[in-house]
Amino acid sequence: MALMESSVRNLLGNGTTIKGDIESNGDIRIDGHLIGSLKSNGKVVIGQTGVMEGDLTCKQAEVSGVVKGNITTEELTALKSTSKVEVDLTTKQLLIEVGAQFTGKCVMGQQSTVAMPKQKIG
Repeated sequence: MALMESSVRNLLGNGTTIKGDIESNGDIRIDGHLIGSLKSNGKVVIGQTGVMEGDLTCKQAEVSGVVKGNITTEELTALKSTSKVEVDLTTKQLLIEVGAQFTGKCVMGQQSTVAMPKQKIG
């Protein structure tokens, strides 16, 4: 049986705060405030108004807002010009736009060894 890709897209809207850990097989966009860890098999986007305090583990990450914690991605991490991150970063590929603020350390070129959420077999 093949693993099924999830087409689910989740949104944490501006003005909303969640305290707790989130696991998802789908893509997630954060425009609000998350205090806790986030694990996703998809892409995670932290919008310009988004703030995350905790560990982020995902396939791809695109950050335009604020992240404090650790980021671990299997593929690409993109830090947009408006991003402000204080993280320890582990990623296969890294893109940093002019204007991005990055404080921390980075390990690049290796795939993540962190366990991801289990995918449903269909």
